[in-house]
Amino acid sequence: MTNRIITFLKKETVLCVSLLLAIVSMLIVKPDTEYLGYIDFRTLAILFCLMSVMAGLQKIGLFKWVAGKLIRHMRSGRSLVLTLVLLCFFSGMIITNDVALITFVPFTFTVFRMLGEEQKKRLLLPVVVMQTIAANLGSMLTPIGNPQNLYLYGKAGISIGEFIMLMLPYTVLSLLLLAVWSLIQGRSCTQTFELEEESVHEDFIHGDGVIYRLLVYGALFLLCLLTVGHILPWQAVLLVVFIVVFVTDRKVLAEVDYSLLLTFVGFFIFIGNVGRIEAFREFLQNVIVGREIFTAIIASQIISNVPAALLLSGFTGDFTGLIIGTNLGGLGTLIASMASLISYKYVAKEAEESKVRYIMLFTAANVCFLAVLVLFNFLIYRGYHQMLF
Repeated sequence: MTNRIITFLKKETVLCVSLLLAIVSMLIVKPDTEYLGYIDFRTLAILFCLMSVMAGLQKIGLFKWVAGKLIRHMRSGRSLVLTLVLLCFFSGMIITNDVALITFVPFTFTVFRMLGEEQKKRLLLPVVVMQTIAANLGSMLTPIGNPQNLYLYGKAGISIGEFIMLMLPYTVLSLLLLAVWSLIQGRSCTQTFELEEESVHEDFIHGDGVIYRLLVYGALFLLCLLTVGHILPWQAVLLVVFIVVFVTDRKVLAEVDYSLLLTFVGFFIFIGNVGRIEAFREFLQNVIVGREIFTAIIASQIISNVPAALLLSGFTGDFTGLIIGTNLGGLGTLIASMASLISYKYVAKEAEESKVRYIMLFTAANVCFLAVLVLFNFLIYRGYHQMLF
């Protein structure tokens, strides 16, 4: 029993912290009718819908199939490394950073096993590190790329176009940095090769019902996008997604990250209660206001960027600053973005002897990317932000 509790605490540390903070705050501010106003049900509903749809698409093997089609045409190390990294970058914009890593990091292990031990030893860890950075940086372009974007997008009250334009300069610079690194790193893979189509997407389900489910999940994803854009009411889309997924494949609902949803609820309650404690609210506002970007970056290194977005959003109105700060803050420490832990877990499982080396490579690469993007933000933020808003 004790081991199970310890395992749960290690696995769901952020959830446990959010619930603990919520409970402590409830002892100070007694539950009342205002509690219902704390919770952003729209964000929770859209998150649930997106996670359900992505779980369904992942289950039928769509993402690995697409990746397999691309990789099958690779003939050089440069093109292979570049494709593996950019798959995470661009897919993170649409299928979220964590789904991109869950899909393509194991896929990368499969590909490098086929290339032989020498290439695997030389390239695997650097490529996985860069895939992780790519997924976190690609996801910052869109409101649906990661949970904190979806939440802050709703709080900011801006359009999807304005959100994309806000993050576009950082995304373009990130793409250039990733492409240069991939081309340089890929030079060390000098052999030419040919991968069989079947070997790189063998998990794709060829059978009855795949096309039907693909169309169903594609339609549901379109409904989610229309909801994000405030075109359809979230209540109706939530009901439709739940019913359709339940009827189509109810097991998909078990793949939804309910701990993330509960983490949001815990922080919503904590933030709402702290906001009613005047002295504490004024203290946090004095610390945060005017320093949103850098406060968010620093906070993300300690508690990760999703909790940082939830916590800081209660004490400032500069949500665009928080959007930039929490996205850049996903770089840095291993816990700065919880999605980064996905890659680490795969490395620990598949190459346990390389865990320390992976962490060293990961930290060095993240610090370099973060330093460049923070400097870039310092140079362009004020003028570019004023031009947009």
